[in-house]
Amino acid sequence: MDHLHNWLALASVGLRGQRYRKLSEQMSLAELVSLPASTLQQIGLTQRQAHGLSYEAQVWVEQALAWQAEATDHHLICFDHQYYPPLLKETRQPPLVLFIKGDPTLLALPQIAMVGSRLPTPTGRKVARQLAAELTQNGMIVTSGMAQGIDSECHLGALHAGGKTLAVLGHGLRQIYPTSNKRLAADIAQTGALISEYFPDVRARAEYFPQRNRIVVGLSIGTLVVEATIKSGSLISANLAAEYNREVFAVPGSFYNTQASGCHHLIQQGAKLVTGIADILEERALFADNGMKGNNEINLTLDLCTQQLLDNVEDIPISVDVLAERVGMTVTDVSIILLELELLGKIAVVPGGYIKVGST
Repeated sequence: MDHLHNWLALASVGLRGQRYRKLSEQMSLAELVSLPASTLQQIGLTQRQAHGLSYEAQVWVEQALAWQAEATDHHLICFDHQYYPPLLKETRQPPLVLFIKGDPTLLALPQIAMVGSRLPTPTGRKVARQLAAELTQNGMIVTSGMAQGIDSECHLGALHAGGKTLAVLGHGLRQIYPTSNKRLAADIAQTGALISEYFPDVRARAEYFPQRNRIVVGLSIGTLVVEATIKSGSLISANLAAEYNREVFAVPGSFYNTQASGCHHLIQQGAKLVTGIADILEERALFADNGMKGNNEINLTLDLCTQQLLDNVEDIPISVDVLAERVGMTVTDVSIILLELELLGKIAVVPGGYIKVGST
């Protein structure tokens, strides 16, 4: 099995950067993937991960290589590839492989993440388009998640201004979700890139979208929130940006606009208030310095039943749907908490769901 095959095999069982870094201190990549299942469990992989790596990974590897061969703009960027984005590699849980449709060289260029509500106001849509257009006109790449609402408006604003934009998807690249964005996805791939950590045939699931957001933020030197409620997943993105020592920007709104309440909370916590492109561009020194700051200015306290959820995760994999039913929450809210718990090293994602791993 060659080098790329090895990376794909590890990615197929849900292994990510933090765990791989620890294992790589003990052995090489080739040695790791050649270990028997029993030994893999002894060094910390779950039973399902060990079994998958030993007996099922080849199917996933073949799927990925077949997808790569389908078109010249299909790329597999593994963790040590020259095109793997350096800012993403600095985060706690970077993917071991990125699937790219489009131009992979854009991943290392300065990007601003733009996130917000799936149900924005007309004003929010207009602001998102305008700011995205002006950012690209000033040499930035706009990165978002191609969801309905603010995400789509940001991509459209960048494209209509003749700029480049990147879309990070919560599913494999043979799928498009929502289906109404098929034309938008094609336009993005033509001049920018579609990005995913999921193997090509993996379908969209609610829990994948908060996971996707960590990549949107991890690629970027700053995150701009246009419209968001207090419990929006966009606030998780802002929290991640602060954790990664990246700048956080927020657009204020009307006192009566509930879609602006999350942005107002972010501004109270230290995010930079944005009333126009000049408020972002004056951080040029930040951009020139790769977007890194000396400390975190935002420390969000989210009103989520984190401990209750963690208590329901055990050694046997449990799916998001089952967890949501147990704790009486929506799949989306559960997925947001699970992402935070994974970043804290309390749980791990494995085939079949999530398991508790303790503080590692």
